[in-house]
Amino acid sequence: MWRRVVSCCIFNKFGELTWTTAGEDWILLFSGSYDLRCRFHFNPFYSQCLPDSSGGTTGATTTPATTPVTGPTTTASAPAGSQTPDAGNPFLGHDIYLTPFYAAEVNAAAANLTGTTQTKALSVAKIPTFTWFDTVAKVPSLGTYLADASAQGKSSGTPMIVEIIVYDLPDRDCAAAASNGEFSIADNGQANYFNYIDQLVAQIKQFPDVRVIAIIEPDSLANLVTNLSVEKCANAQTTYLACVTYAIQQLNTLGNVYSYLDAGHAGWLGWPANLSPAAQLFTSLYKNAGSPSFVRGLATDVANYNSFSTNSPDPITAGNPNYDELLYINALAPLLQSSGFPAHFIVDQGRSGVQNIRQQWGDWCNVKGAGFGTRPTTSTGVTLVDAIVWAKPGGECDGTSNSSSPRFDFHCALTDADQPAPEAGTWFQEFFVNLVNNANPPL
Repeated sequence: MWRRVVSCCIFNKFGELTWTTAGEDWILLFSGSYDLRCRFHFNPFYSQCLPDSSGGTTGATTTPATTPVTGPTTTASAPAGSQTPDAGNPFLGHDIYLTPFYAAEVNAAAANLTGTTQTKALSVAKIPTFTWFDTVAKVPSLGTYLADASAQGKSSGTPMIVEIIVYDLPDRDCAAAASNGEFSIADNGQANYFNYIDQLVAQIKQFPDVRVIAIIEPDSLANLVTNLSVEKCANAQTTYLACVTYAIQQLNTLGNVYSYLDAGHAGWLGWPANLSPAAQLFTSLYKNAGSPSFVRGLATDVANYNSFSTNSPDPITAGNPNYDELLYINALAPLLQSSGFPAHFIVDQGRSGVQNIRQQWGDWCNVKGAGFGTRPTTSTGVTLVDAIVWAKPGGECDGTSNSSSPRFDFHCALTDADQPAPEAGTWFQEFFVNLVNNANPPL
């Protein structure tokens, strides 16, 4: 009934195929609860993994997947929140808090520079950037930031926003290696994650006058759309869904946290065959969580390098009609709206100032020649897009180029990756200087 599997079909965290088909157009694999066929088409960085309904058929198909990846049938109960979200864009009417940690990193980096480069580097410390809470140990600092933001808001008369990224899933980054986290599913990971969320909630609860914008778990749900052929992702599926559900339910009780679920990027979920499964997954999770009213929408291009909107598609995007983030958003939004998911977006453009510099669309690690991009703004010109943001702190490394490191990912040693690079999350001075010098618009 099935064709012989001649190769292993694996997507990495950014949707790039890491095998060749040796002349085979279709192969079979098993992903979650349904069978998939992968089609190698257009160029080596495009594939469609679709539920198979035709047995041994080897011809091409353009029918997108219609079977959603479903979440747990039961979810943790969330206490009822007494507040309702403000109508409209949650960024409006607020100033954004500048996190001291990133400002200190930037100022320390600038101290080693001179002249105009130093001046430009120092200006980065004044640009709002999200803070990643990727370990439990960092959570207490959130209370410090919130207290400071509260004081600033009272002094200025303008309420403040603190921007955070919730990023500590057990068996995190299941389709790659560079960002493996502190929790393991096999070692009480789900309970540890719930405790991590509870600690975040406890910090935020003390400062109801400060609005929090939260991006929820970069890469996690996108991996469940495309990467269930990876054993680690398949094993993590139920836990990921339970943890993200718990996160959005508990944050929803606070009344001042607006959440955006991470939705990969145009080169990952933006392929036509991935749009419907992605919309179904987001909607399924959202509804299973009780349709939390403070879930505002989705975040795209987090920690990536894609253009928001371009008239000159990068050659690496060939074959995908959704070759930038706005095209991806415009393609995904109607599917979300028709299924009852709030279709509002924020887009990371922190390191997207220079385009046409990658060898492959899946190259995501410390991309050589990258520059700081469009500054954070709510003047997006697009009703669907609440804001352009800087989600990834520019200068913090994507991953190490040291092949002997336990967290080494081969993407960080490619020819278009800046090297030598330290461990993910640590400061990468050379890369930061390049971001400064290549900034577009200039700093």
